[in-house]
Amino acid sequence: MAQGSNKRNKPNILIAGTPGTGKTTTSLALAEATQLRHINIGDLVREKNLHDGWDEQFECHVINEDLVCDELEDIMQEGGNIVDYHGCDFFPERWFDRVVVLQTENSILYDRLTKREYSQKKISNNIECEIFQILLEEAKDSYSEDIVVALRSDSIEDISRNVGTLTDWVRNW
Repeated sequence: MAQGSNKRNKPNILIAGTPGTGKTTTSLALAEATQLRHINIGDLVREKNLHDGWDEQFECHVINEDLVCDELEDIMQEGGNIVDYHGCDFFPERWFDRVVVLQTENSILYDRLTKREYSQKKISNNIECEIFQILLEEAKDSYSEDIVVALRSDSIEDISRNVGTLTDWVRNW
């Protein structure tokens, strides 16, 4: 259990991973199965203008990490949240009881990102991130290793299995 989580009745889970690994699909299914609240950080940043502008090179908003954390502090203390975001190193460690890093085979990830019409540069950057397991290493560096888990997310069957595993974990928390 994360430090400070003894005040919570329900756990907080972070679902991280390279874009295209199934974070939002998994998070939505898990939220439905567990009745936990789904928080998509990308949507939150856009809706509440929690960014410092647009990065032309990476074709995304430059999120203001301090504003995001300020926005979420009270909700995270309550517990019962599934946070969906590709990165994880700026969130306070005390917020999470489980950190899940979804991983996808490169050719599958390439196809998913191509369908999203990502630029070739953005696709290459994300594939490299997956190859070198950057987000898994980031999670292990940022959180206690006993709460970090890597899960394969290549297919609908993988996602269903992951949701089942995580639902069982929530019920036993």
